[in-house]
Amino acid sequence: MKKSEINFTVTLDENHVPEKIEWSATDATEDKIRETKSILISLWDKDERNTLRMDLWTKEMMIDEMKHFFYQSIITMGDTYEQATNDKEMANEIRNLGVKMGQKIRNEKFN
Repeated sequence: MKKSEINFTVTLDENHVPEKIEWSATDATEDKIRETKSILISLWDKDERNTLRMDLWTKEMMIDEMKHFFYQSIITMGDTYEQATNDKEMANEIRNLGVKMGQKIRNEKFN
């Protein structure tokens, strides 16, 4: 059986606020550590039958970047939902929410 690891290293300031987030994966095509400004991780706890979350972002993550990050995350969640459930109708609802969010974000920039 093949195993793969994804590792996150979070550097915190004196107030425990993330200053730097790095990640690496054993299956990556390039053996290097990458830096990111934000991560959103959802885990399904099979015993509790509940979702566990880890949401982290660095001090350098700008509000516009965060909005774009959420917009893209919602769109891709629709894709993942469709792949996992084959429920195209609900997947389109999720993607439509992302599209509406993206339109509002774009309008904010130009107003």
